[in-house]
Amino acid sequence: MHPEICSIGPLVIYSYGAMLVLAFLIAVSLACREAKRQGIDPDFIFNLNFIVFIFGIIGARIFFVVENLGYYLKDPLEIIMLSRGGMSWFGGLFLGLISGLIYLKMKRQVIYRILDLGVPFLVLAQSLGRLGCFFNGCCFGKESVYGVYFPVHGLVLIPTQLYSSFILLLIFIILRFLQLRPHRLGQVFYTYLFLYSIKRFFIEFFRADNKLIIFNLTLFQLISIAIFIIAVFKLVNRDKNK
Repeated sequence: MHPEICSIGPLVIYSYGAMLVLAFLIAVSLACREAKRQGIDPDFIFNLNFIVFIFGIIGARIFFVVENLGYYLKDPLEIIMLSRGGMSWFGGLFLGLISGLIYLKMKRQVIYRILDLGVPFLVLAQSLGRLGCFFNGCCFGKESVYGVYFPVHGLVLIPTQLYSSFILLLIFIILRFLQLRPHRLGQVFYTYLFLYSIKRFFIEFFRADNKLIIFNLTLFQLISIAIFIIAVFKLVNRDKNK
C-alpha cells in the first residue's frame, strides 16, 4: 500500500523495515517483563532475542532468495535490500531457532522453559510484521473484487497480510492464556507450532505469490503439514508423560 513512509534527503524510511524494528522492540520489551515476573534475568532474554532476531532475518532472507533465485541472479544487489521486503518466515524460524538453541545450550538454560516464555511475544512480533507486509505490498493475495486496491500491483487483491496479522494476534492471546496458567514444559511452544501451521496452510490458498509444486500445494503448505505432524506428536506425547 505505502512502501515508503517518508524520505529525508537521501534517507528513505520504508514501512516494512520500520514495522520490523517496532515489532522487535515491543516483543523484546514484553518478553523481558515476563522474564522478570518468572525470575529470569531480563538481560539474558534481551540478548537471546537479539541473536534470534538477527539470525532470523538472515535465515528468512536466504530462504526467500533461494526460492526466487532466478530474479536475484539478474540483480544480486537486490539481495541486501531488506527494507523492500522479501522474507520467508519458515527460513527465519529455522535459523532463528537453531541460533537460539545454541545460545541456550551455551548458557545451560532449560530450553523449553525459555521457549515457552518467548514464543507468545514472537507471535505478536509476527502479527505486527504482517502489517509491514501489507504496507509494503508483499505476501499478497489473489485478485478479488472484495479485496483491497494495492497501488504497487495496480490490482484489487485479497489482503492476506491483514488476515494473517489478525489470526496471529488471536494465537498470541491463546498462547498468553496458556502461558499464564500451569502447563507442561514445551506445551506453549508446540501449541504455537500447531496453531501456526494450521493458519499458514489455509492462508496459502488465498495467496498469489507462491507457486504450486505438488498435489496443488505450495512449498509452505508442505512444510506446514510436516510441522503440524511434529507438533501434534509432541503435544500428545507430553500429555501421556504426565
